[in-house]
Amino acid sequence: MKRMTPHILVICLTILFVACSNESFEEIVPDAVENPDPDPDPDPDPEPDPDLVTDPCDFDISSIKANTTTVINCQLDLQGKSVDLPANVNFDFDGGLIINGTLNFSGGYIDGRIMNSDLELKGDVQLKDPIFKFIPSRWKNIVQGRVSTDVALSNNANFEGLINQTKALGATTFEVDQFDAYFEVATVTSTTTNQNFYPSREAINVPSDFTLRMTDNTNLRVQPNSRKNYVLLAVRDASNVRVEGGNLIGDRLEHDDNSQPGPHAFGFVLMIHGGSNVDLVGVRTILGTGDGIDVNSIGFTFEAGYIPSNNIRITNCIMDSNRRNNMSITDGFNIVVDGCQFLNAGIDMPGSPGMAPGVAMDVEAFRGKDDAGNFILYERAYDLTFRNNFEKGSKFGSFVVAIGEDVTIENNTTEDGIAIGAGHGIKIIGNTLIAAADDNIGAGITTGHPNSTDTYDNVIANNRIIGHNIGIAAYQRDMKIYGNVIEDFGVGIQPKDIRNFEIYDNTLTSDRDASIAIFGNLTTMDNVTFRNNNVVRVARESVKMVAVNENAGQESFKTTFSDNDFTGSTTISRTSGVDFMENRTKKGIILVNAKNIDITGNTIESTGQDGITIQQGCSNLNIGNNNITVIGTNLDCIDQKAAGTNIVIANTNTCTN
Repeated sequence: MKRMTPHILVICLTILFVACSNESFEEIVPDAVENPDPDPDPDPDPEPDPDLVTDPCDFDISSIKANTTTVINCQLDLQGKSVDLPANVNFDFDGGLIINGTLNFSGGYIDGRIMNSDLELKGDVQLKDPIFKFIPSRWKNIVQGRVSTDVALSNNANFEGLINQTKALGATTFEVDQFDAYFEVATVTSTTTNQNFYPSREAINVPSDFTLRMTDNTNLRVQPNSRKNYVLLAVRDASNVRVEGGNLIGDRLEHDDNSQPGPHAFGFVLMIHGGSNVDLVGVRTILGTGDGIDVNSIGFTFEAGYIPSNNIRITNCIMDSNRRNNMSITDGFNIVVDGCQFLNAGIDMPGSPGMAPGVAMDVEAFRGKDDAGNFILYERAYDLTFRNNFEKGSKFGSFVVAIGEDVTIENNTTEDGIAIGAGHGIKIIGNTLIAAADDNIGAGITTGHPNSTDTYDNVIANNRIIGHNIGIAAYQRDMKIYGNVIEDFGVGIQPKDIRNFEIYDNTLTSDRDASIAIFGNLTTMDNVTFRNNNVVRVARESVKMVAVNENAGQESFKTTFSDNDFTGSTTISRTSGVDFMENRTKKGIILVNAKNIDITGNTIESTGQDGITIQQGCSNLNIGNNNITVIGTNLDCIDQKAAGTNIVIANTNTCTN
């Protein structure tokens, strides 16, 4: 399984992310996995109709009086008639149906179990129970199993129409159990002159103040199509919506990529499009040609009709084998994703190669710049929390904040890396990241990238990172990295072009060949502090600084190592501006082409290596108050092998050999 190195990953994500709101969507290789959804039964048996009585009724509907309740325990055939009922007539269910006609109510109620596709209700009527139980066998206009596109389009209209009808009759919950049907969501159904395709309009829409409750036996499927973007189920400009359970299944394995130009990476299984106070609970979204779940806005932030999604809770959901990402948030705030499973995001499947970015969850608000270089925020994604989730098998990463603000990623268990592209107020805390056995490239956590100017005020704390080639790859400014346990790495912490960083209280252990705990290379580091870190075991260096702050204009940059415990050696090469103070190390320090270095107050106990070695090209060194012990033959506590400029070795150093 191949993965990108962290800086390449984040750069590619930033380049490839495209806004998914404002009514349009536009647009890596682990082993293929088996289809997570077996082929449906082409002609599924309908759910048994519980206690349905087929005997004809022995009364005439014209005999029903006002202000009465009639129990329907038989088949009442209206013979195609439209019947005007007296005032306040009620119908209770006892196994029977009313069929083949229209009832015109003047008040009263009907038990929802009496309703069916052969009965039309008009007038002033309410459901007896606000929970409507959908029994597929009673709705002949919604056909299960493999169907034509025309029938799947009719399924869409009739299923959504029934949801809206029951809501109008007073239902607050629509319950579905055993059901397996295809829905055509790639056809423009508008009859106006504006024939643009709006995916979340053509989806099955769940209205405001309503719950769609499904079970593990419920399968809503996308009718295979050739459109590069679609939505199966949508919450569009709606509030107080709850969707529970069910299997929502895209057409990824049967999708036609060739009939429409452009990347077919925006077929979304479930979309919250300008939704407010929405709960998704236990929903399974799989095999979308784009994302499993997408959250975005209607319009852009600067438009009068802008409607962001807000107050969204996504809990205990499963997203599996969606072609692009398992989940994306492009616009919205006050969003919590808790206890979800993110599986196999962006993977290649037979006839359906994965699409970038290929991550489990992606925060990707779109923005641009004006002529003066100021940001134009087309979208905003902020105040987001991802906690207690599980990720495995993603093509390129687990949780990525490409562009976002005030995001907390906490207590998740992931196989793939967590990354920040351009974001501030990001907290990555208390996560467990255990790399897959075949993942030997990439970082556990990546923060920022060299081209970002808006990555700051972020925290990486108390994570456990195991088996990633780089534990933490740190870029940008104003960040704290503390309390992390990093194990089995090639490089534990890799700083790159950072300033105003505090890196402290981390524990690093690795038995990998040539492993390095802290490695700065061809980079800048200004106002950076490493303190109270503990390198328990490392095969090579505890600290390696190569070509750090070596260019003009970087003479005043400063990096401080203080009060750390190191087992490996320290190498400072072609580097300027390092204070190495009051550390405890079990190996020596090597200086080569180093300048503006202060090594004071350290306890150095070096076995098989000189305590401090000064090689060629060094200048402006201050070495004093170190307690040095060397163990082995022909070793020196301080060995100056070459002359330099302004090298001060104080007599306050102590030496034991």
